[in-house]
Amino acid sequence: AGSTPKAVLEYMCTNKMTALFPNAFVALRILLTLPVTVVSGERSFSKLKLLKTHLRSTMTQERLVCLATISIEHELAQTVDLQEAEAVQIFATKKARKAPL
Repeated sequence: AGSTPKAVLEYMCTNKMTALFPNAFVALRILLTLPVTVVSGERSFSKLKLLKTHLRSTMTQERLVCLATISIEHELAQTVDLQEAEAVQIFATKKARKAPL
């Protein structure tokens, strides 16, 4: 009573009981890995709902995928230094809207 699924699985492995209870062994492994996969999937769909606006319905699929990726991986995106990024500088020079004098 009061044992966690992880403790039961560890007990089964240390006492070589996996062959005695193969179905319980598989069920415990699935139980311990399932929450990780469910949470990441729900997070992706949650972020996609936030992106769905009027602008989203007019943009291309490629742009939607890029924005969704940035939104989902926002922690990584915040670490990018846009002042020092060479790609941003190249893009800025090619997309300059200033008329030559």
